[in-house]
Amino acid sequence: MAGHSKWANIQHRKGRQDAVRSKLFSKLAKEITVAAKMGDPDPEKNPRLRLAVKEAKSQSVPKDVIERAINKATGGDAENYEEIRYEGYGPGGVAVIVEAMTDNKNRTASTVRSTFSKAGGNLAETGSVSFMFDRKGLVTYKADVGDAEVVFEAAIIAGAEDVDSSDDGHEIFCESSDLNEVSNILEENLGESESSKLIWKPNVTTELDLSGAEKLMKLIAALEDDDDVQNVTANFEVSDEVMSQL
Repeated sequence: MAGHSKWANIQHRKGRQDAVRSKLFSKLAKEITVAAKMGDPDPEKNPRLRLAVKEAKSQSVPKDVIERAINKATGGDAENYEEIRYEGYGPGGVAVIVEAMTDNKNRTASTVRSTFSKAGGNLAETGSVSFMFDRKGLVTYKADVGDAEVVFEAAIIAGAEDVDSSDDGHEIFCESSDLNEVSNILEENLGESESSKLIWKPNVTTELDLSGAEKLMKLIAALEDDDDVQNVTANFEVSDEVMSQL
């Protein structure tokens, strides 16, 4: 299990404090507002907005928060956010991609650069690490939706590329441009997904020992604590032994 999913599992095991959950809600609401402002405010007519709303619901964002985020875009008083991707190296030479939405590029760049530096990493030029990742769509289901064979067959019918099934659940990968369609077809056959979003999937990984993993987790946590940062992805692997100690 690589990068994004391993970090997600670590987060899940540690649990989220209320303050962190509130910050997550804020980030998801921002994505909804930007998606609604860029396209149609009707999720059924705007694939990006539909996926943003679906992801928010999967994280238990209240309905009224979602509606306010959409209304904020249609009301004309929404901030003008710019989407920016930062790339760099964390502890152990791990490649890190940071996706941000900001109304002040200088502020965000300065904060991200400082965070990398304090963690023993460094910010690099755009494109310097993204070649180690593929842009993919990811749809996840809980393990009890069906066994690996059932989910695999549903994924093939939906036009997905790959499936990773384990005791933790099912991860279904597809081309980024197919995510909305694949997600819809899977929903018809397997029911509501746990999550449906675009990700950076590592195509090469770096294995970390316990010390390296702990340092990287501190960097990722610090980056995610920034209100301008939406997502952080790293191409690391850890052994089951290390995983049990985190």
